[in-house]
Formats: sequence, structure tokens, C-alpha cells
Amino acid sequence: MRRAEFVREVDRWSKPDGPFDAALLTAYDGAESFPGAACAVLDRWGLPAYYVPAQYGGRLARFDEMHALLRKVASEDVTVAVAHGKTFLGAASVWVSGDDGAAAQLARHVMAGEAVAWGLTEPDRGSDLLAGELTATRDASGWCLSGRKWPVNNATRGRFVCVLARTDPGGGARGFSVFLVDKQAASSGSVRHLPKMPTHGIRGADISGVEFRDTHVPADALIGTVGGGLELVLKALQLTRMACAALSLGAGDHALRLARRFLSERRLHGRPFADLPHARGVAGRAVARLLLAEAVSYAAARAAHEVPEELSVVSAITKALVPTLIQGQLRLVGELLGARGFLTGVEGYGGFAKIERDHQIVSIFDGSTWVNRSALASSLPILRPGRRPATAAGRPVHEWLRQDADLTPVDPLRLGVMARGNTVLNSLNDSVARLAADPRGGADHLATRLVDAFGEVGADIARLRPVAGPLPTATMRLAERYEWCFAGAAALALWGANPKHHDRHVWREALWLRGCLALVLEGLGAPAPEAPGVFDELGRLLLSDEGTHVSLFGTSSEVSA
Repeated sequence: MRRAEFVREVDRWSKPDGPFDAALLTAYDGAESFPGAACAVLDRWGLPAYYVPAQYGGRLARFDEMHALLRKVASEDVTVAVAHGKTFLGAASVWVSGDDGAAAQLARHVMAGEAVAWGLTEPDRGSDLLAGELTATRDASGWCLSGRKWPVNNATRGRFVCVLARTDPGGGARGFSVFLVDKQAASSGSVRHLPKMPTHGIRGADISGVEFRDTHVPADALIGTVGGGLELVLKALQLTRMACAALSLGAGDHALRLARRFLSERRLHGRPFADLPHARGVAGRAVARLLLAEAVSYAAARAAHEVPEELSVVSAITKALVPTLIQGQLRLVGELLGARGFLTGVEGYGGFAKIERDHQIVSIFDGSTWVNRSALASSLPILRPGRRPATAAGRPVHEWLRQDADLTPVDPLRLGVMARGNTVLNSLNDSVARLAADPRGGADHLATRLVDAFGEVGADIARLRPVAGPLPTATMRLAERYEWCFAGAAALALWGANPKHHDRHVWREALWLRGCLALVLEGLGAPAPEAPGVFDELGRLLLSDEGTHVSLFGTSSEVSA
């Protein structure tokens, strides 16, 4: 039971004077120092093996398992999770390339604890990858790299950096290639590290840069094909964006612990603060936002195995919506904490400001919310409800969303850059029919309203017409409504797939499902009258004995040995 072991270890490391001691990590943050001791114990435990696919000797057989481990780290400190988990992001281009030789070689280094950075962005270029000016030109025995990548996570500390470089002076979609650079193998003086960038959050992370000065790399440093770099990066982003969701969930877990403690301890005019309906309602909304984010993340991680052809859309939805849900949750918890949310050095609460600061960066990683939402908006005409799905029929969603389901091994060669279907959202009617056969707590009425709202979204998609230039605000808002529909469909499918949980913990009377659907309907502009009552129930649950760890599946899931 590797996950249970890991949870116990992280809890042990979080005790006073341990490498995850909150006071120690806060001190690192204040000094903008890298949390090296915390990352070292993660290396010794063997977490890097979960960043390496099983076919290359690692332990990464299921994305939901890797996400669970990274979530646990983030629940203690987002900076540590970002600093350590970045290696998976840096290596992802190699994993999806189909280059078994390069992947096997990199796998050995990753499992030995070597960090890998991902050099995509350049100074003053923002998120426009096609504007990159770092060049790679052929020389007698390989390639010569010249240019800068900045800001990059682990650019200085990472031995390896996966670089997107311009190989055609004209640029364009086929003008870039990916190279895996071993900085230790570069000739002296040809690689220069750029200064650490001061950041609002994750202050201790190595957010710096690297400059290549006619740096020679061997021919086998090329990953994939010449000109195939942009496509390779877009496919890798589909996996890394889902990993980012684990960072958000961890931050949400930490925030709920603080909210529960505060509501349990705080008294107002001689009465428990939790007796106030408003306080319980705010807490319940915070719980619902975390559980909806978890449902979306869980469905996305499973989709990577079962419908990878659709991952360009699913990952964009996940990356746009999950950090947004958790940032909203953090605002709610901050509302509860009041002044304690701003103070430092207050035992038990002084770290909330750090959590809130650290999490803000997650919405920027691997494409901002706007970037991901605009990618989804561009795909909406192809995803219009009623179109014949292009994805080959596979197992029904309710089969592969079972907690104990055996998943299809991930096949990177099935990843694409333009999804033509959305299996999870297309399962909405089936999920609602399953719920109607076993209604709990009135969730079936909320689900019916969601079906109606999705019908309106589909009608609006059908009315879309091509436009030149930036997408209109109305189209971006339509994409956001589509995200909410996906979230509701994921929650319903997850409920229907796991009947053995229906009488356990937060599943009783479909409590978590009702909370999630109430949030979804609000997001769609169709708030349910019963929502305040549902959020009050969730607030009471947070304060109960079962509220010590609020999660759909608790901490009982196992990670492969």
C-alpha cells in the first residue's frame, strides 16, 4: 500500500524539526531559498519513479496514482510540490515522443534523482511558443543551440532541460524542434544560468533561466523529428496540465484543514462561530469546490488512459477550471479566517497567506486559464452536441471511472492535437438515467436542470460562426459554460460508476454530488433554490468527525508497488 505509506511518511516529515515542518518551509519562503531538505526526502522515498512510465522501468502505470502522491505533497507545501514535480513536466516531451532510446536513458537519470526542466518560455514572449527565438542549427556532429529560456522552473538546479528551439529560420508550426540538453555534458562556458526571478508565490522555487552560447549537443539530443517540436509540446502539455491539477487539490486540502480548525475553535459572543448559518454555508461552498475539482481531475486522469484522443480538450478544461475552482475556494476560506488569513507567525493559521500566494501561480503553469479556455473555444464547433463522435467506441465511462477499474495502459501515440469528441460529456444523458433509477437526496432534480442547461449550451454552439482575429468575449464565455457542463457530467458519471460507495462518508444521500451540481448550475447561471441547504449540509460535514479529510475516496486508494 504505497500511497498509505507515503501519506504516513509525509505526515511524519511534517512534525516539528522535520523537513516538511511548516515553520522551516515558511522560513525558506521568506528567504527565497530552495526547499532542498524536503525534496531530498522525496527522492529517498522514491517519488521520482512515479514520474517515469512503467515501460521505461518506473512506477508510473496510472496517472491518478501519481496525482494522488503529488497532491499529498502539495497539501503540505505547494512550493515543494512545484519544485519536485517539475521533473515530470520537464520529461513529458520525451515520454510522449515514442523515442524509446532517449526515454530509457532519461528514465535512469530521473529515478536517480536528477531534476529535469522544461525550457519553453523566453523573455518578453509570454505564452506565444511560435515567437521563440532560441535557435538550433546543424553542425558537423549534431546541433548548436543559441538563445535564452526564461523564466523556467528548475533551470539552474536541473541537470537536464528539454528545450523547444527554432530549427527553421522562418518559424511556423513546423519550424521548431525539441532537444534534451544535458548541461553537465556541455563545453565549459557554453551554458550560462540566468538569475532567479522574484515571484509573488512559490518564492523558494528555482524560477530562473538558462542561456545557450553556441552550445553543441549531439545528434541524439533531438527528440522526435525535425520540425515536430510544437506538436510534441502540445501533446506533452496534455499530460502536464492534469498534473498541475494535483497542485490545486493539495492547496485546497490544506485550506480546508485550516477552515475546519478555525470553525471548531472560534467563538463569537460566547457562541461557536460554526453555529452561524452563514459561516457553515461558506465552509460548505469551499468543500463543494474542492470536491468538484477532484471529480474533474479524477475523470481527466482516467481519460488519459481510455480516450487519449480527446485529451487536448479534456486537459484544457481541467487546467482552466480546476485552478479557478480552488482559487475561489481559497477566497472563501480567507473570508472565514478574516485577519488570521493575512497574519504570519500565528500558530496554526500563519501559513494561509503562503498557500494563497503559492496557488496563484498554478493557473499560469503550462498555459494560463485564458490560453486553455481559448483553445477550448476554438474547438467548440467540432465538439457541438449531436455531431457524430469521431473517437472509436471504447468502454463506457461508468466502467473506467470505477475506483477499482483496470485501466488501459497509456499509449502516447494515440494523443492528438485536435479532439473531435468528448466522451465524458456525451455520457451525460446515460448518467442522468442511472441516477433516476436510484435517486438520492434530490440529486436527480439537479441533474435534470443540468441536462436542460447543456441543451442551451449546445444550441449556442450551433449558432457559432467563424470570425477573424481574437475570439469574441461571448465565445470565451460559452467555452466557460461548456467547462461547467463537463464538470457536472464528470461528477454524475463518477457517482454512477461507484455504487459501492453510496452509503459511505460524503457519498451518503448523494451529498457531494448535490453540492457539485449546485455549484455547476450556479456557474451556468441557473442557481438551484436548494443550494443553500446543500452547502449547509457540507459545512456540517466538515465540522463532523468525518471532516478531518474531505475527499471522494479518502486516503484508502492504493498505489502500485
